Amino acid sequence: MNRLAFDRVACARRGQLLFETLSFALGPGDAALVTGPNGAGKSSLVRIAAGLLAPASGAVIRDGGLALLAEATALDHDRTLADALRFWATLDGAAREAVPAALAALDLTPLAAAPVRILSTGQRRRAAMARVVASGSPIWLLDEPANGLDQPAVDRLAALIAEHRTRGGIALVATHLPIALPDAIEVRL
Repeated sequence: MNRLAFDRVACARRGQLLFETLSFALGPGDAALVTGPNGAGKSSLVRIAAGLLAPASGAVIRDGGLALLAEATALDHDRTLADALRFWATLDGAAREAVPAALAALDLTPLAAAPVRILSTGQRRRAAMARVVASGSPIWLLDEPANGLDQPAVDRLAALIAEHRTRGGIALVATHLPIALPDAIEVRL
């Protein structure tokens, strides 16, 4: 069974304690909405969940494949959008055939042949989310997924997260912008 759990996790960065004794558990269909002011540790929490940053104390349990949406898109700017996504689908162990559906889900099909370098900020953010969708991973770790998006794109993002959850997926979303995540656990830092 897929799950993501924090057990009394603490995070310290540059000698400063950002949060401590943080505990929550997410199973199939669950979501957590992580909020707080800039510098509170939202991105650090996502990095701990991804295994990219060790907690100062406590334990994180990860059962299931992870897909991370971070600040950087991690897409090769010289490739076409479709090629860049196919590259990641191969690395993620997903079927390259998942890319067209991911492009369509984020309303990016008309840009499939465009080089990543010409995409706008919002298009790059949606492209990064398309990489998460194409991965097929059951656990989505989304750090500020709505940055650079207009309201229709934010609504599309919320719908994708809801659909992922109905299929038994898990979503951890750190944001300072409003995103509709019904019945999500609230983690305020």
